[in-house]
Amino acid sequence: MRTGSGVALALAILAGCGEQELILPGERLDLRDRADGAVIAVADQGPGVAEGPPPSLGLVAASVNASWTHPGGNAAHTIAHPALGRALEPLWSASIGEGNSRGHRITADPVVADGLIFTKDSRALVSAFSLRGERLWTRDLTPASDRSDDASGGGLTVSGGLLFATSGFGTLTAMDAATGAVRWTQALNSAAAGAPTVDGGRVFVVTRNGIGWAIDASNGRILWEVLGREGPASLVGGPGPSVAGPLVIFPFASGQMVAAGANTGAPTWAASVAGQDATRAFSAIMDLSGAPVVDTMRVYAGSHAGRVSAMSLASGQVEWTARVGALNPIWLGGNSLFFVTPENVLTRLDAASGQQYWSVDLPLFEARRASRIKATFVHYGPVLAGGRLIVASDDGVLRQFDPVSGALLSETELGRGAARNPVVAGGVMYLVTDDGQIRAFR
Repeated sequence: MRTGSGVALALAILAGCGEQELILPGERLDLRDRADGAVIAVADQGPGVAEGPPPSLGLVAASVNASWTHPGGNAAHTIAHPALGRALEPLWSASIGEGNSRGHRITADPVVADGLIFTKDSRALVSAFSLRGERLWTRDLTPASDRSDDASGGGLTVSGGLLFATSGFGTLTAMDAATGAVRWTQALNSAAAGAPTVDGGRVFVVTRNGIGWAIDASNGRILWEVLGREGPASLVGGPGPSVAGPLVIFPFASGQMVAAGANTGAPTWAASVAGQDATRAFSAIMDLSGAPVVDTMRVYAGSHAGRVSAMSLASGQVEWTARVGALNPIWLGGNSLFFVTPENVLTRLDAASGQQYWSVDLPLFEARRASRIKATFVHYGPVLAGGRLIVASDDGVLRQFDPVSGALLSETELGRGAARNPVVAGGVMYLVTDDGQIRAFR
């Protein structure tokens, strides 16, 4: 009797397996659908996607920049059009220390000044190189009471013969750029969100506990503080402050930005990159994905949550918000903004209105097999140099695009995956890869 019951049950199961799969009716949507590219505007500005062919950029002529002192090039994170040759060939590579690992990430873009290149590895090792790739000095910023594996994160800025480094240990350190000798170290009581910003003899930095700091660049003394809203989570290697004339703009993990007087710290305005893409789990992270980008009239910022906004530099009033997020820092080139979305889509928006001119899908993931994702690719940049948009990816490919149309121009094998944003100085592109190497291309 038991045997008969077992056979009957097995037959029932087999019969169920043989039934035709139910296919639900309805429209199939792209996994990376960007909705409609809509723009939420203070005033009605029409559809979110511009009609007709994209306009020219209105770029200034490319010129050779000798330095790249901050992420994004300078303290405003807006560098005008660096010169770079079209056929990029590798010049040299050198080790910066430890590469990416499961618990540690390289979070510092290289910086360049006075014929020196500075890097920070995935722990706390800072190095200086000549323009030929010769290592000149190293400095381990791990506190005596800690191990190098205990923390990761931080960034670099160089100004006035000093190299400034934040760390995951909650310190800001000033070093002699020529020798690596430590001038001073200031404890911040919390890990820094990103690289410091230096202007007018002051160092500005944001920490993950929602504090913006102003510190005397000569001696490390704290000058003043600004409080911002903390967020539920923050990005490793997050954004640093931006300087716009008499103002310094601090970004916080909540998506809030606070503008304060650079001399006094008196708050001038506060604004937020508000809203999120409710269809994406990662949109719960409201942190800004790059330092605010400043031009003469506006401040631009994008969030990991799925929004890019433009604010008035004078008042902080939001002028427009696009329903698309930014994975990395935004690049302002001519009349347009360029960035990669969290869905790995390279996008061009009109800087004045937020309208989308074009979008180009970048590789999203590597599949172990058709039904299973092995790894999601990360893309760094873009950087607009030599008339092209350059995107470096951790799939080991450097891609160049036409900034006007978005057309792919070329692909170059890197040998290893990119780990940080490309930087350009002296007609040479420098890129850090995930194996802890800095590579130079010309």
